[in-house]
Amino acid sequence: MRDRHRRGRGPLVDGEYVDYANFDYAASAPCLTSVADALSAALPYYASVHRGAGHHSQVSTDAYERARRSVSRFLGVRTEADAHGSADAVVFVRGTTDAVNLLARAVPEGCTVVVFESEHHASLLPWEHPAARAGQVIRLPLPASPEEAVASARAALARAPEGPRLLCVTAASNVTGEIWPVEEMVEAAHAEGARVVVDAAQYVPHLPFSLTGTGADYVALSGHKLYAPFGSGVLAGRADWLSDAAPYLAGGGATRRVTEHDVQWNDLPARHEAGSPNVLGAVALAAACDTFTTETLSLQHIREAALLERLRSGLGEIEGVRELSLWDAEHARVGIVSFVVDGLPADLLAAALSAEYGIGVRDGLFCAHPLTTHLLPEGHEQAVRASLGVGTTEEHVDRLVGAVTDLVAHGPRWEYADCDGRLAPVPDPRNVL
Repeated sequence: MRDRHRRGRGPLVDGEYVDYANFDYAASAPCLTSVADALSAALPYYASVHRGAGHHSQVSTDAYERARRSVSRFLGVRTEADAHGSADAVVFVRGTTDAVNLLARAVPEGCTVVVFESEHHASLLPWEHPAARAGQVIRLPLPASPEEAVASARAALARAPEGPRLLCVTAASNVTGEIWPVEEMVEAAHAEGARVVVDAAQYVPHLPFSLTGTGADYVALSGHKLYAPFGSGVLAGRADWLSDAAPYLAGGGATRRVTEHDVQWNDLPARHEAGSPNVLGAVALAAACDTFTTETLSLQHIREAALLERLRSGLGEIEGVRELSLWDAEHARVGIVSFVVDGLPADLLAAALSAEYGIGVRDGLFCAHPLTTHLLPEGHEQAVRASLGVGTTEEHVDRLVGAVTDLVAHGPRWEYADCDGRLAPVPDPRNVL
């Protein structure tokens, strides 16, 4: 899998070039060649979908709906209702944030929502948006263990008011990479008569996920984290709440008929896909889903686990480097490591890694401010995050460990200054597109 996207060259401030070591997959993953090929094949036939009589419109409509079927297979959607609810719908959205906001506007009026403070902002904030339909929002503190997470979620749902209830949980943390006990939390929530929505944005690029297998009621993901960076995402899950809710956006496509006095809204999934759908984004996302089969994802995870262990061991041997973890250091995780370096601010470390070593990392609070702030050691305001993906190599890992070792020992070799809110080398002779 590691050669299935094109890697670029990384310019250094001394005029040299190196193989760019991308450690920012958790923010946005590069485009797979299979995705680019699928997009190139679809572009000549691009047209509006569902309402056009022309040949290209028919081809685009077919591609759009085949994409939905590919995503359905990838996520193991339920085609028939089971004991816990209705069959599943697959709605194309712009990304995980859009997906959770859609669900927040589709839950039954007054629904109690339980969410951990450790969630990404995309899963933490939509429930309290003025347009959300939720009633009480219970925000749980950071759990000290996976077992405590399950127990506290169940207790919160048990004491919640009668009526619809929803538990929102991540599958894998975008800060620590730690994998959450989704199946156990689903079981606990269902025992209390509640539903579960899973933020799988950081999980599905690394491991298989199935609505049928986990029993989760909803799942949200983003294409740009799944090597399909063309503005598409998915909310998949129980159709009943989505069918009963007013359209997320009002406009063409969401309507069956509009008269002078009345509007008849469409059924799912068109009900929540108003406007001209992102056909090419859906095609791209489907191509990624077709590439990442259960077998390829499992093999990729094994490869990434070895690289992750190499990275964590290497960083752990550097004096002053401290990794951020919510739970035990041996807890299962995907390829994400966040860390701080005593005496070296995160933004300066990130800038120097890029400019002097050709290494791209992320610095900041990673759109998960409550969690990251809680995990930061005293004296640190931000952290650095290194995330792995299909293009990561042992050389990249060793270069990152070596670069951090060098910067801890000797500091940056170049001068850095604030440039539009970010530290940048001064002067910066690198070419910028």
